[in-house]
Amino acid sequence: MYLEHFGLQDHPFRMTPDSRYLYLGTAHARAMAYMEYTVWNRDSFVVITGEIGSGKTTLIQKLLSALDDRVVVARIYHTQLDENEFLQAFLVDLGLDPFGLSKVQMLGKLNEYFLDQYAAGKRIVLVVDEAQNLSRRVLEEIRLLSGLETYQEKILNVILVGQPELNTLLDAPGMEQLVQRVRLRFHIQPFDPTETKAYVEHRLNVAGSTRNDIFAADAFAALYQYTGGTPRLLNSLCDTALICAYADGIHQVDGAVVRIAVQELQWTTYEERMERHRGPPEAAAAGAAGVITPPAAAGSDVFRLLSEEIARLEERLDRIAGSLNPRA
Repeated sequence: MYLEHFGLQDHPFRMTPDSRYLYLGTAHARAMAYMEYTVWNRDSFVVITGEIGSGKTTLIQKLLSALDDRVVVARIYHTQLDENEFLQAFLVDLGLDPFGLSKVQMLGKLNEYFLDQYAAGKRIVLVVDEAQNLSRRVLEEIRLLSGLETYQEKILNVILVGQPELNTLLDAPGMEQLVQRVRLRFHIQPFDPTETKAYVEHRLNVAGSTRNDIFAADAFAALYQYTGGTPRLLNSLCDTALICAYADGIHQVDGAVVRIAVQELQWTTYEERMERHRGPPEAAAAGAAGVITPPAAAGSDVFRLLSEEIARLEERLDRIAGSLNPRA
């Protein structure tokens, strides 16, 4: 639609994760380093958390794309599973047939496979995306599986990736044994204003831009004001701004165009949206008085609202794109 208008070869701000476009800010680079450490060091168990849209899945894809045949990886991203379903998913992702087996037989098959791969010099890594949805029972199965060892070292390395609710789950009473297995825990913070600018320019360059002024200097402050440096929100707002500029025959996105895009998306500032999601002042007062909202419930509401907001903006982007198709 707007590719020729801006001299681009690809859409720079797609919503789907694409490791080609990964920009490693300070927090993302550290998260990647921790995951790489987990892959190449025995006895490693890392937990990576981040808000919705912070780029966790893209990091996973980038990590997996760089691994060679010395590493056997099982990736599980459908996590609303009971223990048996989780073991089945684990076996299937390893290329093994779990169906018709009892739980004991599935565990035996996994252990046999782990030992065979270890004997062949392979490293075995379990990557679980959306891990905040795992039940306590499934987390306990993961802990037990991660305990398989030789006389000198563990065999299975684990990377759990999820929203901040995962930390709430791990910090709950009764989870001490699992937490003691975790070697590293890290939360991915959003980009700061400098990284926000670098992120946008990086994606434009990967998309084939030969210009360095598609976004004017004053556009970046507005982008940060309305996205808080969250990658997925940046993608949404930047894409909408490019569509708006294209529709108006403008060849540069400045702060005014960004604000027009914000109106199309019906957004308020990022801080205002976060404040609304945190709840009314009375809730904070109640907390100060000793009336504590259960963390899991409070976090769940925030992330549910964020998910709904992202879904709404994606629908609105589709409508805007559809209305402009005749002009493409």
